[in-house]
Amino acid sequence: MRMRELIKRVVISESERACVTIAGWVRTRRDSKTFSFLEINDGSCLANLQVVADADIPGYGDVERMHTGASVEITGRLVASLGQGQKWEMHATQIRLIGEAPADYPLQKKGHSLEFLRTISHLRPRTNLHGAVFRMRSRMAYAVHQFFQDRDFTYVHTPILTASDCEGAGEMFRVTTLPPEKAAKDAEDFFGKKSFLTVSGQLEGETFACALSNIYTFGPTFRAENSNTTRHAAEFWMIEPEVAFCDLQGDMDLAEALVKHLVRHALEKSEGDLLVFEKFVDKTLRERLEFVAERPFERITYTAAVELLLKSGQSFQYPVAYGLNLQSEHERWLTEQYFKKPTTVYNYPKEIKPFYMRLNDDGKTVTAMDVLVPGIGEIVGGSQREERLDILLENMKRHHLSPEDYWWYVDLRKYGSVPHAGFGMGFERMLMFATGMNNIRDVIPFARTPGSCDF
Repeated sequence: MRMRELIKRVVISESERACVTIAGWVRTRRDSKTFSFLEINDGSCLANLQVVADADIPGYGDVERMHTGASVEITGRLVASLGQGQKWEMHATQIRLIGEAPADYPLQKKGHSLEFLRTISHLRPRTNLHGAVFRMRSRMAYAVHQFFQDRDFTYVHTPILTASDCEGAGEMFRVTTLPPEKAAKDAEDFFGKKSFLTVSGQLEGETFACALSNIYTFGPTFRAENSNTTRHAAEFWMIEPEVAFCDLQGDMDLAEALVKHLVRHALEKSEGDLLVFEKFVDKTLRERLEFVAERPFERITYTAAVELLLKSGQSFQYPVAYGLNLQSEHERWLTEQYFKKPTTVYNYPKEIKPFYMRLNDDGKTVTAMDVLVPGIGEIVGGSQREERLDILLENMKRHHLSPEDYWWYVDLRKYGSVPHAGFGMGFERMLMFATGMNNIRDVIPFARTPGSCDF
């Protein structure tokens, strides 16, 4: 039986009073002359189950080998606990050592730095903190699907291997079967052309939005950006909805609704894990999440945001000027100091955005938008897509892209084109916000970053 179910019980049945079997790992053990206390956890929740094992039960002879980290199976009776912080404890009738953990087990009962835990990513899910992180990751992934499925979106699996560069930045991982001396001979490669790991499922997602109306993708993406910041990874997951017959206003509405849904889910369904983050990571986490869940989002144009930043009197590390991308420090100033709430910035200069974004009537800006939240900055980036064939071709020319390479994408504008919009949410960015963790490496099970591809 899973401990999560046991610990949540208000009452226990007669059968559970008679006999229950659990399995898990030893967190701590305390011995006396005639019995032992063992704290057992099976990873299903934060709380441990206390087990009292008398010296005369079968298997007690192995109790001295049941060190921290050892796996055990225990059968016993559930009784109301007299100790604080727990409703039930188990009085063992039988105990069995399954897997021993010798003295060199790295996760002894003491504090460990996050840097050290990254070097043992195969064991760190056993810690209270990372167990909570990855249970939260699982719940948030469920909440993503719940949000879109409840709104009648179709879930689409877009390819991981692609010949298209969605962002036009060239920071992609090439995939090849050729030896180094033949790497330039594209025609001899597996697909007969250069192929890469995808940076986004957006372009393929648009093809399905132009057939099924409301779709979303949720899967791994890859960027070969040589960046070792706390917010970047080479492999990460993206949530990317696309909606037909939708403009920028509808796109912003959907993005804000998704952020609020995920934040509320983290607050309501954390089942105690949020307490870990509040205690060990960020004491103000719950307040910050409630702040986002309860307040309407501010909306401001990029031009107006730049004007506010220039007039702020703040000393920023990165310069502020029209035509430059907003940096995290600029985004956080807007959300934390000026508006004091989540903020959506929209209508960016066309020169700093990709080719697929719809050109506004001013001829200078595109219908791009970014959702900014306190503590993180940008958490969502999206746009209304350019549905007009002639302007799309002009955009591609300006970005030095060949329409022949994107012939299928151009076809969407030739045959029954419609206004449509979408966005991308970095799943790990959302997790950082929901947990308070300040390094993306600590919310990914096995982080892939420059110089690191272990495990």
